[in-house]
Amino acid sequence: MGVERYVLDDGWFRHRRDDSAGLGDWYVDEGVWPDGLHPLVQEVRARGMEFGLWVEPEMVNPDSDLARAHPDWILQTGGRMPIPSRQQQVLDLAHPGAYAYILERLDALLTEYPISYLKWDHNRDLVDAGHGPDGVPGVHAQTRAVYRLIDEVRARHPHVEVESCSSGGLRVDLEILERTDRIWGSDMTDPLERQQIQRFTAQLLPPELVGAHVAAPRSHSTARTHDLSFRAGTALFGSFGIEWDVTTTGPEERKELAAWVQLYKDVRGLIHTGTVVRADQHDPSFALHGAVAPDRSDALYALVQLATPVTSVPGRLRLPGLDPDHRYRVVVQPPGDRPSLRQRRPPGWLARGVELPGRALAEAGLRAPALNPEQLLLLRVTEVPS
Repeated sequence: MGVERYVLDDGWFRHRRDDSAGLGDWYVDEGVWPDGLHPLVQEVRARGMEFGLWVEPEMVNPDSDLARAHPDWILQTGGRMPIPSRQQQVLDLAHPGAYAYILERLDALLTEYPISYLKWDHNRDLVDAGHGPDGVPGVHAQTRAVYRLIDEVRARHPHVEVESCSSGGLRVDLEILERTDRIWGSDMTDPLERQQIQRFTAQLLPPELVGAHVAAPRSHSTARTHDLSFRAGTALFGSFGIEWDVTTTGPEERKELAAWVQLYKDVRGLIHTGTVVRADQHDPSFALHGAVAPDRSDALYALVQLATPVTSVPGRLRLPGLDPDHRYRVVVQPPGDRPSLRQRRPPGWLARGVELPGRALAEAGLRAPALNPEQLLLLRVTEVPS
């Protein structure tokens, strides 16, 4: 299907047979992987993919060798442990011993294995976050220690990309962006929710810094079911990935997914270097956004019907960001070219394409197709040589 990177998620380390134990014991579980991760890494790389690994270095389960050996390395105050969350506590990286241990473990893993990517997670809030025997406030020192840790890991292994996950998108700030290559926008992968999540995350971050994945047809978070075109077309405008058990798919689904992967490879240079544009709409159930190349010779737009429209007759599509004095050809972009419509006779330009000046496309626009709710249409707009 064209996948370029395979990431092994939670569960590879000692004692981690469920989420109640093992955080902090960052050694490959010999009972599950008697030869270490080497056979898996070799298989992944032999298939032309990079290998990535999930870690949560700042967290610890009370049921772990680390917590039993060093209970004083846990952020706490008032002579009590903080209320548990997700059956875990926060490791106090401002403690020199804790910092040295985590650095040694990450360095050892990245040295032993050809890991190209770390998914760096952080799955609970800091509550009663005291430092040292007196339990003085420790959040500031903890945060600075995390920055030092990432800096040191990057200095030792500059080829490794780091994603800041943080229970979805909870750690998205300018300091973490100085140190990581992308963030995970949210654990919510329902594409309808993602349309709004990515819309407003884009107020701070460009698309190439925000992870956006194609998930299973039925969302595990909302139980909604969406077409592959809606899921993939939403993920296209980000750092595209797949978070779906593809062994459950049929031949046609795999073929379509491969087409979306190829489209992403074809347009990521445009999406990741272009100008993000959005058009104001008279109807809040509809959204139009896209990316326009720096020289305005090329653009990709997504027309998204988020909900049932206010009116039965669609309005106009006005395409922002183009050069008003240049002429453009507008065509639908496969595989995002076959949304479900609620009209028997869609606008003729959908089938034939159309050529118009940039000024006309921005001001007069095109007659909009009537998309059904939770459908997406892609448009490719290219400059016509004069």
